Formats: sequence, C-alpha cells, structure tokens
Amino acid sequence: MTDSTKHSDQILSAANQSLQVQRQGGTHRPGPSIGKGSAGVRFKTMLKRAGYFGLAVFAILTAMSVAGWIIGGIGFWGVVMTFLAVVIAAGIFMNFPKVKIPKRADLKQGNPKQMVARTELWLEAQRPALPPPAAKIVEDLGVQLDALGMQLETVDADHPSVREVRELVGEYIPETIDNYRKIPEHLRAEEHAGKSADERLTDSLGKLSGEIDRVTRRIAEGALDDLAIKDRYLEYRYGGDELLEEMRQSSGSKD
Repeated sequence: MTDSTKHSDQILSAANQSLQVQRQGGTHRPGPSIGKGSAGVRFKTMLKRAGYFGLAVFAILTAMSVAGWIIGGIGFWGVVMTFLAVVIAAGIFMNFPKVKIPKRADLKQGNPKQMVARTELWLEAQRPALPPPAAKIVEDLGVQLDALGMQLETVDADHPSVREVRELVGEYIPETIDNYRKIPEHLRAEEHAGKSADERLTDSLGKLSGEIDRVTRRIAEGALDDLAIKDRYLEYRYGGDELLEEMRQSSGSKD
C-alpha cells in the first residue's frame, strides 16, 4: 500500500469517526412526536438544519473552487479534504440547531397553537422517565391536545374554557409529572399509603386526560347544536316536499 493511499484511508476513517460522534451527540434522542404541534416544531427545525447544511456545502465548494482557480487545481488531497469538510458539516447539522424544549413556566403562554406545541414538546422530554402505562397516556394526550388546540383557536380568549385549559395544561399536568420525578427512581415502584408512585402518576394522568376530554366535549356542544339546527332547517327548507310525498305514497299503499 502506498503512502498516499494510506493517508487517504486515514482521512476517510477520521471523517467517518467524526460523523459517528456527531450522530451520537452524547444526548438522548427523543421518540416519535406525540402530536401534530410538536411534530410541526421538529419539522421546522429539520428544515433549518437542511438549509444550514446546504449553505455550508455551498461555502465549502466555493472555497475549494476559488483555491483551485488560484493554485491551478486542488488535486487529490483537495478532493479528499473537500469530502472531509462536507462529512463534518453533515455531522454537525444533524444535531444543530436543536429543538428547544420549553420550560414549565412557558407552557401556558402564547396562543392555543403555541401552548399545545410547547406542552407536547415538554411532555415528550419527560416521557423517557415515566413508567410505560403513564407514557402511553402521555402519547394519547398529544392527540387530545391537538384536537383541543384547534377548538380553542375559534373560541374567545376570555372564554372560561380557555382559562380552564391553561390551568390544566400549564399547571396540573406538569406539576403532577414534576412531583413524580422528584421521587428517587428506586422508590417509585414501592407502595406508599396504598399505592406506588408509578400507580399514582398513571391514575392522575388518566384523570387529567378525562378532564381534557370533558372540556373538549363541552366546547364542541355549541358547534353540535348549531349543526343540528342547520340540519333541521335544511330538511324543512329543501326536504319537506319529498317527505310529504313519501308520507302520501305510504298512506296510499296502505289503503
């Protein structure tokens, strides 16, 4: 094996190691998004990463092209160094910029859409520390919050339901999970006052999930009533003659 081949192999190996380190990042990789709100935030972050990577590749290729024009070609080592730079840039922008996990105090801030997205991101960050039954409820909460967020966008900001939702989402849910996480892991499965911390967390989240469903149904009642009224009107306005004719035919056939 020649020296140049040996050196090129070493450079390619170093580039591969750099990419692997950047992929691992030393941090926990989140699971799938629990709702559309958090998924949308993550998708926007991915688009930013792709944009930054594209700019980095453009800058690298431009710099190498200029260098090649000045010195009359970049040669084999120039190509290898260009490849190395692109690989390193790919590794960096696989994890940058990072998805910003909101703080608990920020969960009930902003409009309903922002509130839902923040809460889903926060819940996703807590999910790995929760017992499986509670983690499953958290995943279901994402679907509930998506539906509730869409409803709240059409409701006045001063509506009592909006304040109730902010209380549920911004206080009760995060407070319940925070209280659980304060308990040392080796004590969470031990029974205390009739139940373990794992069981109490699952029960509490189940109650909160039921409360969100109740609020969702209460907000939907107005729209359901409006739809029922409209249906009756249309039936009377456009379907009355047909119904009357059907009744006449039915009466005639009996005679």
